[in-house]
Amino acid sequence: MTKNKNSVQGLIGFERFSRFGVKTDKAEIAFFNVEPTNISVLSAANIDVKIHHLMMLLSTIPDLEILALDSCECFDTNKVYVKKRLQTEQNEDVRKLLQADYDFLDEIQVEMSSARQFMFAVRFRREKDKQIFSTLNRVDKAISEHGFTARRMSKPEIKRMLALYFGTSISGEGIPDIEGETEFNLEELHEN
Repeated sequence: MTKNKNSVQGLIGFERFSRFGVKTDKAEIAFFNVEPTNISVLSAANIDVKIHHLMMLLSTIPDLEILALDSCECFDTNKVYVKKRLQTEQNEDVRKLLQADYDFLDEIQVEMSSARQFMFAVRFRREKDKQIFSTLNRVDKAISEHGFTARRMSKPEIKRMLALYFGTSISGEGIPDIEGETEFNLEELHEN
């Protein structure tokens, strides 16, 4: 991995992908993708039960972290750009096109606003692989026993999550394992 502190990896302390998740300069983090429950179709009593199960899980595994992320790209910066263009554009035909773009982005954002991805994360500071493996099995079992459906995230799933979080990709595809790897390979091609 690059050691440049000005890179995204350097700023967040990301060192590498590990057997269990990601390794940062402070911890190793394993992620569990949680299958969401549509609470809009549950009764108030069933929602209370779900909340109670979550409370019990968190009391069983107090170091368990919860992440709730958009499962698709956010359109806010694009909407701001189009709105600024609308304010300065003189040509009425272009203004109509810009307004159509803005309305489209707004519509897509509303449709995707309910598209959330939920994860549990577990941090390990100095544990050996055997301890991490054992703890992850215990966490996996506890998650299941408390009524949640979750599974450990694979490297491609973690890469997709990071890409969405940092706004580098909608799908997470094509993210290199090493930041700048693609550019480095292109420079090698130009030199030959």
